[in-house]
Amino acid sequence: MKQKIIQALPPKLFLAIKKWGWYGDFPDWESAKKHTKGYDDGTILDKVKNSLLKVKNGQAVYERDSVLFDKIEYSWEVLAGLMWIAAKNKGALNLIDFGGSLGSTYFQNKYFLDFLDSVSWNIVEQENFVEEGVNSFEDDRLKFYNSIEECIVNNSQTINCILLSCVLPYIEHPFELLNTIFKYKIQYIIVDRTGFTLNGKTRITAQIVPAKIYDASYPCRFFNEEDFIDVFEKNGYEQIVCFPALDKINIPSEYKGFIFKLKS
Repeated sequence: MKQKIIQALPPKLFLAIKKWGWYGDFPDWESAKKHTKGYDDGTILDKVKNSLLKVKNGQAVYERDSVLFDKIEYSWEVLAGLMWIAAKNKGALNLIDFGGSLGSTYFQNKYFLDFLDSVSWNIVEQENFVEEGVNSFEDDRLKFYNSIEECIVNNSQTINCILLSCVLPYIEHPFELLNTIFKYKIQYIIVDRTGFTLNGKTRITAQIVPAKIYDASYPCRFFNEEDFIDVFEKNGYEQIVCFPALDKINIPSEYKGFIFKLKS
């Protein structure tokens, strides 16, 4: 009942009285979208770029969502998965980081990645992020592309992993994206920082970002875990491991990560 009252508020009033967090249980993506205002791509891009340039240049240690930290908060499970995949591929990690910003996860794990024999870290992002990535961050290991297809076609090495970190909840049609990924038969898929409901029902919310980070709000989905895993299994992937993710939020949910392997 409380959630129905919340989402019945006029969109402007909804945004005016709510603090940062996740709210509502909307019937569809479009309904949640009406209660959010999106974000200024340029503002977010500039904040992320300025923060990551400090990390790249050694002036800061770690960036997440444009916020700088003086200590790296690792997802050890993700890092272990990356090292395991490289070990199974003769020391080579050839990865697509879908929705990877300007390289947040790459720089987060760079100290360990530098010990591998070969690293090809390919980020697929929105056009403005790709343009900035190419201009300010691209090198012989870190590349930027507008689509998965473009990345695969232009990559001289076979992609052996795709990373989906905190991205599927923010896509209107996440299973369409997964179906696109499945058709490339990539050996390993790592999912991280993805929310699941506790009652078994998919839930679509409106997320309001803390103003100190940037001024933004957008729809965010929490999945039914059983249905989510089933999609991978039906497309030939087996679950290797499930692990708790770093995120803690204000509604009943669990944030998790998974490593899936394409069955032989």
